[in-house]
Amino acid sequence: MQTIKLTIQNHIAHVVLNRPEKANALNQTAWDELKDTFENLDENPEVRVIVLEGGESKHFCAGIDLSLLMSVAQTDITCEGRRREKVRKDVLRLQAPVNAIENCSKPVLAAVHGGCIGGGLDIICACDIRYCTEDAFFTIKEIDMGMVADLGTLQRLPKLIGEGRVREMAYTGRHVGGKEAEKIGIVNSAYNDKATMMEEVFKLAATIAARSPLSIRGTKHILLHTRDHTVADGLNYMATWNAAMLLSNDLQEAFMAKSQKRDASFED
Repeated sequence: MQTIKLTIQNHIAHVVLNRPEKANALNQTAWDELKDTFENLDENPEVRVIVLEGGESKHFCAGIDLSLLMSVAQTDITCEGRRREKVRKDVLRLQAPVNAIENCSKPVLAAVHGGCIGGGLDIICACDIRYCTEDAFFTIKEIDMGMVADLGTLQRLPKLIGEGRVREMAYTGRHVGGKEAEKIGIVNSAYNDKATMMEEVFKLAATIAARSPLSIRGTKHILLHTRDHTVADGLNYMATWNAAMLLSNDLQEAFMAKSQKRDASFED
């Protein structure tokens, strides 16, 4: 891949955005590779948890590459209706990589340093858990470009921090620093430096990877379903889910390991 680095070790996939010369701004190749990466990791039985970070770039992600943004508006189509139809398809195509992160059955832990700007914020909102350095900052930058954020932030971030805070960020485009991000719930924790953050994130990833993969995947699925449904709907769906999934080899192994006072060893 040209724009992403991927390594897999001890059931943990390490995904690194890799356009440091462009502050990890995402061009069409990067968007395509991001989608392919998470769809492939979803199907890879060796992977139980994913860590996503910004690598050697100054920023975690500077958002959409401006050349890609401009290309969406450029077309030879003369019919106004067809031009707008194309723009809609282009936006849906750009949403797909972000959706692939959320739809990946494995938990995704985002580790943010520097700026998490525009499309970068869309990406981390689709992750399961977020962490950052204290000098990181988060911004809904689209308002400063005369457009509405359209890749998921306005749909997902209110579920994380509440509408009032999101409206303030979306209307002003202001930077939310790492410590404030921790306080309002964009991230779980803010760390003094990147090295400390990455050490702690990989510790958490190892803890998750040691759990039942079937149960972890099921827990993520249920949490996403619960977010978008009523409590009654969620409980009814949960009963049906466990009717299908509860009686697994993982359940038996967990009980055996506990009774034998040993670590459980689960199938991929």
